[in-house]
Amino acid sequence: MKKLDPRLPTGMRDSLPADMLRRQYAINQIASTFERFGYEPLQTPVMELSETLTGKYGEDAERLIYFARHARSEEQLALRYDLTVPLVRAFAQHEGQLSLPFRRYQIAPVWRADRPQRGRFREFFQCDADVIGVATIDADAEVVNLMDSALVSLGFDDFAIKISNRKLLTGIGVYAGVEGEALANLYKAIDKLDKIGMDGVKKELIQGGIPAESVEKLITMFESVQQGDTLGIKVGLERLEALRQQLQGITEAEIGLGELKNLFAMLQSLGVADQHIEFDISMVRGLSYYTGPIFEAVLRSGDPEERVGSIGGGGRYDDLTGLFRKQGSLPVVGISLGIERLIVIMDNREMYPSSLNRTVVQVLVAVFNDTMRPAAMRFVSELRQNGIRAELYLGPVNKLGKQFAYADKKGIPLVALIAPDEDAQGLVKLKVLSSQQESTLARADAVQRIREFVR
Repeated sequence: MKKLDPRLPTGMRDSLPADMLRRQYAINQIASTFERFGYEPLQTPVMELSETLTGKYGEDAERLIYFARHARSEEQLALRYDLTVPLVRAFAQHEGQLSLPFRRYQIAPVWRADRPQRGRFREFFQCDADVIGVATIDADAEVVNLMDSALVSLGFDDFAIKISNRKLLTGIGVYAGVEGEALANLYKAIDKLDKIGMDGVKKELIQGGIPAESVEKLITMFESVQQGDTLGIKVGLERLEALRQQLQGITEAEIGLGELKNLFAMLQSLGVADQHIEFDISMVRGLSYYTGPIFEAVLRSGDPEERVGSIGGGGRYDDLTGLFRKQGSLPVVGISLGIERLIVIMDNREMYPSSLNRTVVQVLVAVFNDTMRPAAMRFVSELRQNGIRAELYLGPVNKLGKQFAYADKKGIPLVALIAPDEDAQGLVKLKVLSSQQESTLARADAVQRIREFVR
């Protein structure tokens, strides 16, 4: 049989045990935060019918969907692009078993045929939390609070959650005389402001068929709103008021501004840190299904190693459920955290607790020789029955030093050994590898000492 090079498709990664322990720590912190807010776990399949996913995300995004078809199946399938569309499909399919409002979270992999780069992969995990059935802005405030709390629980503080509103953006288009297909070009250009600057946006708007007069009107508005410090709920409220005066009489804009004003006031009541909130009129969010407030979390870091793009996002998408429900749409709002990008930054900053080990094993039970293997087996079994994660050394046992070196390399903190003399007296020898401290204890006392040590 031909030998193969062990390699992966680009944009895919293996996670070795030490990597998995850090990943599990981050995921557990996020899941714990979601559950503290009353969100319950949901799981959906990795594949959906292609008709479930297509027509929901917008043309650019749908180019990245992986489609699959098997010769024995007539169904056209696709790997899930995100966790949002599967959520509304699952809700519509099982609605009779669920209560409204329905809060759910899901932490699972998704796939996109994207161009891999730092912090961007073709297979990656999303951490989503959504609430279905609440039309009022208090649900939007809750999910922003939830995103903020999840990031803080991981140890982040230098981040901002940017907030805007699709209704406001539509109203701005009306203000500038932009509508129809040109409005989509407006969204795309504005969304690139951070990358190409105001001059680049101006150029793209003109190339997108928007009249020069309208472009000048838009640029003047954006420049006036984006000047000076942008962080803070108070700053956001001031800018909303300035926009309200400019956009008076434009219904869509007035509705969007009213929603944002209520949202900022509620975030204050919820105690969200002022420096974590930013009103950003240029933030669009690329997916086409958003209908109201939109959010995007970014890191405030000058470190080039931490330029990974947004670390979370979300918004309100009230029309999506109607594609799957005969009774029409239900309001939905949610957020998603990008665990891969967060882990890149956490690795760079060494943000994991010192108590986080490189292995799940709490104690290695060494084997003195083949004759003593049954005694070692009995002791490791006793440890496991007491809830201690214990590994029995397997393989040749002619050198004890090799077993201790194995434990040290894996990061196992403690080694237990039963030699013939200790076995005859019912004793166990323990060694803490970090300090090289040794002790010999009665078997029952040794179990208790190990339990205390690993607690």
